[in-house]
Amino acid sequence: VKESVFPFSRFAGVDIILGPEMRSTGEVMGIDENFAAAFAKSQIAAGIKLPTEGTVFVSMAHAHKQTIIDPVRRLQEMGFKIISTAGTAKILEEAGVQVERVKKLQEGRPNLLDLMANGEVQFIFNTPSGKGSRTDEGRIRAAAVTYGVPCVTTMPGCEAMVQAIESLRKDPLPHVRAIQDWTSGVQMNG
Repeated sequence: VKESVFPFSRFAGVDIILGPEMRSTGEVMGIDENFAAAFAKSQIAAGIKLPTEGTVFVSMAHAHKQTIIDPVRRLQEMGFKIISTAGTAKILEEAGVQVERVKKLQEGRPNLLDLMANGEVQFIFNTPSGKGSRTDEGRIRAAAVTYGVPCVTTMPGCEAMVQAIESLRKDPLPHVRAIQDWTSGVQMNG
């Protein structure tokens, strides 16, 4: 699994949603016998600290609220605490997921920014609604960079991260081998 590395931490207050002007500063690769372990390795190599316990904040655009249920349920089954604002919390609760509601930024304090500043949130799932960095979601993503909290902004990324966390919980030290060991015995055509 190849992962691009972006210098978000160098620019305070930047929203991490990728646009056409974004340029990566490099790439890393994770290789393993299955996708989940390879993805976990790629994230670790990119400097992303994947949590295996703690609190996950979930806030999804309306189009993703049904598809987030399964990954969030799996996180809860692993022992993660799930927190969310009212709209996403309602969907998750209706699906039987236990959720602690947190205030939106404009609803007062304590809110998610306070929880991140206190080190109480280990992971964020936040798909954009399309309203840009002027919204709460943009401020949340920028704060995630500031506080070093992994933040996933797509549904495929969400599913991949949950699989990677599941893999790390089973095997916290993924097998490291030289690339030659991975490719020995591979027959090349031509």
